[in-house]
Amino acid sequence: MAVRAAVLPAIGSPLEITGIDLPDPGPGQVRVRLAAAGVCHSDLSLSDGTMRVPVPAVLGHEGAGTVVAVGEGVGHVAPGDGVVLNWAPSCGSCHACSLGEVWLCANALSGAADVYARTTEGTDLHPGLNVAAFAEETVVSASCVLPVPDGVPLTDAALLGCAVLTGYGAVHHSARVRAGETVAVFGVGGVGLSALQAARIAGASKIVAVDVSAEKEELARAAGATDYVVASDTTAREIRGLTGKQGVDVAVECAGRAASIRAAWDSTRRGGRTTVVGIGGKDQQVTFNALEIFHWGRTLSGCVYGNSDPARDLPVLAEHIRAGRLDLSALVTERISLDGIPAAFENMLAGKGGRALIVF
Repeated sequence: MAVRAAVLPAIGSPLEITGIDLPDPGPGQVRVRLAAAGVCHSDLSLSDGTMRVPVPAVLGHEGAGTVVAVGEGVGHVAPGDGVVLNWAPSCGSCHACSLGEVWLCANALSGAADVYARTTEGTDLHPGLNVAAFAEETVVSASCVLPVPDGVPLTDAALLGCAVLTGYGAVHHSARVRAGETVAVFGVGGVGLSALQAARIAGASKIVAVDVSAEKEELARAAGATDYVVASDTTAREIRGLTGKQGVDVAVECAGRAASIRAAWDSTRRGGRTTVVGIGGKDQQVTFNALEIFHWGRTLSGCVYGNSDPARDLPVLAEHIRAGRLDLSALVTERISLDGIPAAFENMLAGKGGRALIVF
């Protein structure tokens, strides 16, 4: 059966909206009709080669939809069920999984190298980050789908698959923000807006949002920011000025740029914690001298997928949504059709955001 999809023909090439042929689900597979998919900066990083992906590929890793059909052996979902796509399913048997660090699973992306569909001309296609959500329908491993929690609209649930799990997890699992602490979030896109809401939920006393665009202040304050700083060479000094010259307890960097990682580190107090969520290129070199590492006693840590376990965390996020503490609609700046993805990529390159949500 042919469906429309956004195909990346080669690294650095524009996406092409075209028809693809999907097979019926085989053993252990599920076919999903997409209700919505988020356009994430990671998709842009895949398309430009910052992150490696086999091509040609259908990108899109943040989505939700309805099960159309299941293959042999699939029992946890059935046709008609609403599901969230999980682009990084854990294998349960590698070293990281044995330690309970499922977000670092060595085999999470093994399915991205598979051929999962073909163009209508017969060219093999790979599923970008396992799930190929930039399509009307997709076929995925059963491990890549989780039931949508009760009380969460299907279109909103798409954002749970990456932005919310990552931003919430960065605050609660990686940085472990405690009530009364001060927090700075660098980058006000979908992940950053989720991190701002998570900091508010955690009870942070001051939440400073930082972005290169002054136009995002309203979005940031609606998500929970108490202060807003337009990024510049004096960002760290401005943040220290907002915190009695001490610096924040926690900085969460969501942009993946050397300058903002360094600024986040400089913005924290002595003994503060910086969590890096943003995905930067190999050319983004961050430097520190040995004396400052000793003197400041700060912690700098990476954070993959919010250090989250989707099976554990989705019910927690759903409870926050039902209680009105977490607003998924606040993350969406525009709702687009599948044909609007190329323009959404251009907006990300221009620093515009929130998050575009493809509604099918």
